[in-house]
Amino acid sequence: MRAKLRSGEQLLGVLVRMPSEELVEMAGVAGMDYVFIDCEHGPADLIALRQHVTAAELHGMDVLVRVGQNEPALIQRVLDHGATGIVVPHVDSAEQARAVVQQARYAPVGDRGFATYGRAGRFGQVSAREHLQADADRTVVVVMIESHTGCANAEEIMAVPGIDGVMGGPADLALSFGVDGPSDIRVLQALSTLHNQAATADQKRMEIVSSAEQARHSFAAGAHLVVVNLTHVLMKTFDELVSVGRSSP
Repeated sequence: MRAKLRSGEQLLGVLVRMPSEELVEMAGVAGMDYVFIDCEHGPADLIALRQHVTAAELHGMDVLVRVGQNEPALIQRVLDHGATGIVVPHVDSAEQARAVVQQARYAPVGDRGFATYGRAGRFGQVSAREHLQADADRTVVVVMIESHTGCANAEEIMAVPGIDGVMGGPADLALSFGVDGPSDIRVLQALSTLHNQAATADQKRMEIVSSAEQARHSFAAGAHLVVVNLTHVLMKTFDELVSVGRSSP
């Protein structure tokens, strides 16, 4: 994923926040580039996560995992289980961004605990040097900017070495700005500014969408990582099916 992003490829994924490796398999069979597993707003069950990562790898998909706030232990385990990278929410300052990089990367870049005997190290079948090189080549770190403070510090956050991408959080931005919702003009303006700053900083931009039309629009507007919210897609499908049932004679 990291090499593809650096070469300018745009990648499409699916957001899974319910334990079900079959959903991951279905995404792989359909041809998705990656799966985004949400441990912030979904269960952070490490056994299920491990199963999801394994299923994704079998179908050639990368795995990004969104952890919660201030969860260095989860970052360690997510990466040891073989995830491609992490997405960290509520990053409000360059100092917090540096802490994320430190937790996610091995020395000398960070201080993540080193081990080769987990899934990421092929259960000890790679050398320490190979494992370190794989981490340097592969691990993707995306930070989320979701507050007025984060927006004010966005340029400094994006300038932190080791950050590969940035994502705006519309719902939390709306709460931070004290407005009715993500469609408020102030939220849209803040996101537009973030997108421009990401382009200037050569940071890869990630966006969550809820339809194929929105995905096409995001890619056309310059997003590099687009992830489809599976919950929205499923609920829309259920609503449409229910409406058919209720309208039948």
